[in-house]
Amino acid sequence: MSGLLAGKRLLIAGILTDQSIAFSAAKIAQEEGAELVLTGYGRLSLVERIAKRLPKPVGDIIELDVTNPEHLDGLADRVREQVDGLDGVVHSIAFGPQSVMGGEFLNAKWDDVSTALQISTFSYQALAMACLPLMRPGGSIVGLTFDATTAWPVYDWMGVAKAGLESASRYLAMHLGKQGIRSNLVSAGPLRTMAAKSIPGFVEFEDAWQARAPLGWSLTDLEPAGRAICALLSDWFPATTGEVVHVDGGYHAVGA
Repeated sequence: MSGLLAGKRLLIAGILTDQSIAFSAAKIAQEEGAELVLTGYGRLSLVERIAKRLPKPVGDIIELDVTNPEHLDGLADRVREQVDGLDGVVHSIAFGPQSVMGGEFLNAKWDDVSTALQISTFSYQALAMACLPLMRPGGSIVGLTFDATTAWPVYDWMGVAKAGLESASRYLAMHLGKQGIRSNLVSAGPLRTMAAKSIPGFVEFEDAWQARAPLGWSLTDLEPAGRAICALLSDWFPATTGEVVHVDGGYHAVGA
């Protein structure tokens, strides 16, 4: 077997459709030799149908609600039914009620904000700890962010959640480094995924990126982000942790 991820056992959490970054990463990972375990939330039958579009079959989809302590506590045992350990974890999980986005920053209530923070931020640490018993030195945890170094129109509290995620990844890198486990994030530019469609006014991102990204930007090409995730899961970044890798056509590097 050959490939960048040959022999790697990866858990990917967050596939919902085949037009998602998580699906792109899963597809590329299989093509590069990885064995996958997938989790899903809600309509597992939908995730099962989407999984059949991958190049190779996968085992049973594991139900995982990252707000459910029982799901998290039992995750390692469920994963062991398919593989005997993990070399990498992909966290592609985020959610915020409509009331925390779309220009509603000043009006959002704590109940809704706390939901966004728990699912989009705290779950990164929660998933990592649930998988930790299965991981060994050299392992890699990769999450997805949307550049939180600035305030974006309409993104509002989800931007705050992503800022928290970026900080959480750095702290995870610090605390897991002694075990030889890395934590990094990929910051992709705007893509027309299911998650993007849930953000009111998302078109504002689309227009800006297409006009300003030095390398240009495709709103429908998920492969660059998927490749970056797979690169960070591989052994080619053994001394990189706590990093945010931008896959945005260079937009983050240029001024207004």
